[in-house]
Formats: sequence, C-alpha cells, structure tokens
Amino acid sequence: MTLHTLLIEYWPHLVFVFTAGVGATAAIHAAMTKNDVRAAISWVGVILMSPLLGPFLYLIAGINRIRRDQISQQRDKSLKEYARLPRVAATDIAKYSAPQFESLRMVGDKVSRHPLRNGNNIQMLVGGDQTYPAMIRAIDKAEKSIALQTYIFDDDREGRKVVDALGRAKDRGVEIRVLIDSIGSKYSRPPVIDRLRRKGIPAALFMTNPLGLKMPYANLRSHRKILVVDGRIGFTGGMNIREVFVTAVAGDKTAGDTHFRVEGPIVLQLISVFAQDWEFTTREGLPYETWCSEIWDPPKPLVPARCIWSGPDRSIVSTHNMLLGAFAVAQKNIRIQSPYFLPDATLLGAINTAARRGVTVDIVIPGRNNLRLVSYAMTAQLDQVIRNGCRVWRAHGNFNHSKLITIDGAWSYVGSSNLDPRSLRLNFELDVEIYSRDTALAISNQIDGEIGHSELVTLESLAALPFRKRLRNRIIWLASPYL
Repeated sequence: MTLHTLLIEYWPHLVFVFTAGVGATAAIHAAMTKNDVRAAISWVGVILMSPLLGPFLYLIAGINRIRRDQISQQRDKSLKEYARLPRVAATDIAKYSAPQFESLRMVGDKVSRHPLRNGNNIQMLVGGDQTYPAMIRAIDKAEKSIALQTYIFDDDREGRKVVDALGRAKDRGVEIRVLIDSIGSKYSRPPVIDRLRRKGIPAALFMTNPLGLKMPYANLRSHRKILVVDGRIGFTGGMNIREVFVTAVAGDKTAGDTHFRVEGPIVLQLISVFAQDWEFTTREGLPYETWCSEIWDPPKPLVPARCIWSGPDRSIVSTHNMLLGAFAVAQKNIRIQSPYFLPDATLLGAINTAARRGVTVDIVIPGRNNLRLVSYAMTAQLDQVIRNGCRVWRAHGNFNHSKLITIDGAWSYVGSSNLDPRSLRLNFELDVEIYSRDTALAISNQIDGEIGHSELVTLESLAALPFRKRLRNRIIWLASPYL
C-alpha cells in the first residue's frame, strides 16, 4: 500500500490521533504549569472541548515563555546597576502610619527587591485636568533625561500635547525614551508611535518584533505607567494618556482616574523598572549617570514608600502577597476603589475574613463600566463579599478608572494593578505602597466622594435582577480568567 493510498484510506484515523495527541499534550502542559487551579481547569476545559482550536488558543495565549526567562535575568542586572544608593530601610513605621504595619513592612521586604525608603513626597493628582499639565510642566523643565512608559498612549489632542512637549525637550538636547505596550498602542489609529518617530524621539513597543505582534506573547502586556524626569521627579499610577480624562475635551463624559507625582528615593526605583523593561525590549542599556539622580530636594511631608512590581515572571505573586498581608493586619477599615473588581478565591477569602473580624470593608466599583463583560462578571461575584459583611458601592456618573486601596487611615497601595485575573497573573504591573496618614486621608476622601454619588448594592438588589441577566452574568463570570 502506497503512502498516498494510506493517507486517503486512513486520514480520519490519522487526524484523530494527531488531534488527540496535540490536545493531550496541551492539557498536560496546562495542568503541570498553571499554579492557579481556576486557570488550569479553564484551559484544560477549553483544550478538551475544542480539540484543535483549544490547543491553538492555548499556544497563543496560555503559555508563558518568559516567566523565568529574559526579563527576570535582566531585572537582576538592572537592579545591580540602579541600586547604588545604600539599602537603608525606613524606621519607626508607626510614626508615619500605625504600629500594625511594621509586620507588613516585613512582608514587603520579602516581596519587593526594593527597600522601603524614607524621604519621599507623594502628591495625588485627580483626573487628566491635574495629571497631564503636571507631566508636561515636568517635561518642559527637563535638563538631562525623560523616561516615559505607558499602556495606552492615544494620538489624540492630549496625546499630541505630550508628544509636542517631548519634541521640545529633544530639541533642547534631552535624552528621551518612550515605551508603549504593543496592544495598548492599537487603541488609536494611527498609533502615536509614528508621530514620535517622525519627531526623532526614540520609542519602542513592548512585546513586538519588526514583523508585527509576537503571537506567543499576545496575552502578556505591560500595564505599567511611569514618567521619570532627570531622575528626580516621577509620575506613576493608573492613568493612561487619553483625552477622555480631560474635561475641556470630553465634557460631561469625562472619565475619572487618579495618578501620583513623586519625589525622593522612590524615583530611583521607578527608573530601574523602566530601564529593565526598555533593555528587554530594545537591548539598549541606559547609563546610570544620565538617567538617575542621587540628589533630591522634595517638599514636605516626607514619607516611607517603595515600588512593588509584578508580572508573569518571578514577581508574578508580588501584588497578591502584599494585599494578603495588608488585609490580614487591617484593624479598622479597608477601602477599595477598583474599576475591575474580580479578585481570586484567595483574595476574596482574605477580604471576607477581615470583614468577619469586624473590619469595615468598603468596595467602590463603577456603575458605568468601559468593559461590559467585566462588569457582568463583577456583578456575578458581588454576593460573595456582601454576604460576609462587606459594603459594595456602585458609583453613578461616568466611568472611573482609579485603582486605590487604603487601610486603617495609615497605609495605601496605588498604581496600575486592577483586582482581576489579568493584572494578578498576566500583566506587568507597577504599584507603590505608601506609609502615610496624609496620603491615606487624601485617598479616603477621594473614595468618600465616589460613595457620595453611589448606590449600595445589596443581596436583595442582586436577587431582583431578571433571571436571564443573572444567568448571563454567571456564565461570563466563568470565563473571567480570560477577560
């Protein structure tokens, strides 16, 4: 029997064997490499239910090839280069926050490779109306270097203002590097990176190559937001660069968000994170002397703070572990504002345990969400926290993208991370823990402002939803690891 005849006669059997082999290989890989049981079960289910499509989707979006690969190795190198300052830890945490946070400081010492440092000034910026002008003022005063990293950088009216400011800085001889996530860059057409390159500003896309998107990494994104000017002034938080956050442009449809301007030793931590991401993307190392400063003169008050980075490499559980520690030491209140509140079972257990201990837990989510499917999935999960004593507030008005956590009026966690599977497992994120009563008060006041125009979600209001909507929400919730 010839090979041609064999293929014609037995092709269904060969296809079955091939499909079964590929599916079994993918399912075994998922079961052996996924540490989160929900992710493992979900991927195995997709693979088995879709014999060919499932393994293909897993190959594209499910396999993490860099968890212990290049980024982790370059991080070690970058930290050695950018950690010249003495590792002097902050002392007397109770002076700035509260005694119970001394144990949380020890958690951070193990989770983050950055020391908790005194001498930082943290200023909260509300919305694009405050954030973008502050960023442009800093860029216009730059003398040596500007590093900018973001997830979304739209080529719109506000984005072009930032580009123009960078162009002016380049004309003054300032060294500039801009890093944009490859997925985030596609939110506007044409992408802003073309405008940057036309001005001669060095810019790169995270996770791409000259032929386009690296498909094996399509599910991994850099969600970090960093701006460092002259190694002395930094900006970080949750805000992308988009005109929808500016009242003069968006009017009564302006979206809300919160960002932070920082000065002090924490700026060195910001630039070290940027430097390792830039080197991973472009293979260009950034010299310490150009991009860093060891001299700061921040305004008072000065508080302890440090960066906590997380991502699908060796730091995959950094934010997860920090929040577990924070919820465990809470004594009076936990206040959370999140646009995408989809914590996993472990974090849900920590939040619920705090509420059962008598801690007042307030969770603020948008009433109008920019991601409808995520909103449905959130709604399906809210009963799990409400029945344990947490208060959930659904804000009226426009979408608010702020990611804010503060505990006992003394400790805060802010940055780019959402409380959802993507931020906790897939994205490269950057957050800051702050030991400061003043910062906690400012954030708490911000959350109170949202609660002031919010509706309390109850078990009765959830049960009153039509069955078809509750079923829809539950089905979408089952797919939350992919959202």
